[in-house]
Amino acid sequence: MQKRKLGRSGLEVSAIGLGCMGLTSSYGRAADAQDAIKLIHAAVEQGVTFFDTAEAYGPYKNEELVGVALAPFRDQVVIATKFGHAFGGDIGQLGMNSRPEHIRNVAEASLKRLRTDRIDLFYQHRVDPAVPIEDVAGTVKDLIRQGKVKHFGLSEASARTIRRAHAVQPVTALQSEYSLWWREPEQEILPALEELGIGFVPFSPLGKGFLTGAIGADTTFDSKDLRNRVPRFAAEARNANLAVVDVLREISARKQATPAQIALAWLLAQKPWIVPIPGTTKLHRLEENLGAVDVELRSDEIRDIEGALANITVQGERYPPFLAAMVDR
Repeated sequence: MQKRKLGRSGLEVSAIGLGCMGLTSSYGRAADAQDAIKLIHAAVEQGVTFFDTAEAYGPYKNEELVGVALAPFRDQVVIATKFGHAFGGDIGQLGMNSRPEHIRNVAEASLKRLRTDRIDLFYQHRVDPAVPIEDVAGTVKDLIRQGKVKHFGLSEASARTIRRAHAVQPVTALQSEYSLWWREPEQEILPALEELGIGFVPFSPLGKGFLTGAIGADTTFDSKDLRNRVPRFAAEARNANLAVVDVLREISARKQATPAQIALAWLLAQKPWIVPIPGTTKLHRLEENLGAVDVELRSDEIRDIEGALANITVQGERYPPFLAAMVDR
């Protein structure tokens, strides 16, 4: 597996990581715990060193799973987790909370669930408008001094917020959505990250599965699947957005690859400090995704992809309203 460094931080990880969220939440029924552990172990065996989780995934269950699965390999891997949400008993997510005391409490709880003595990369999951980002960065800076956290990250943060946080505690990585059907980060985010030496970790690099070509206009999702509420996955929008997949299929046929591998290879070709974290519950999809590191897109092939997509307007918003409201602008 190829390695990449997240910006100028020196944090080196596999060129493709594993997003673990879907193993326990958001995309239908949770995977069987033993099957999920086997998948994580298979990822390690194939060279993945970067694993992404969060207290919000479950909540809590995902960190516990990742902690058990990676305990035998702890010194070989980089574990990223997140703070910033508030929960109440069994009723689930209540809102955002990035108050300093809450961040410290989350760090302690995450360390226990992850069965580790340090969090390699600690992201603010969403920017909390009620707490100055300088206070958030300062709190994580203290955790870094204490050795409980190694690196600071942000998620779905604006360029302005990134700059303010970075001035207090260097930001190692930004995790936000970026793919061939969501390219907004190219406008302000990527230039800011390059200037500041910050790595970029795209989540949903395969468009929540859509860019694999496995989802059609007639696909039905489990009742617990988040995509039932995402406007971009409404039947009419999906039917229109299949034009994006058609482009990927055409290029993949030429390259003897799959649409998913072309989508990931395109991301890898954008910047050397971009590390996508596709998620899956299936071993064959894991192997397919990791195979993208061996797909090299020439500059003319990248132009062909981008030229074809320039004529396609992706239909539907990427978030339902309650999630869109949590994105920093």
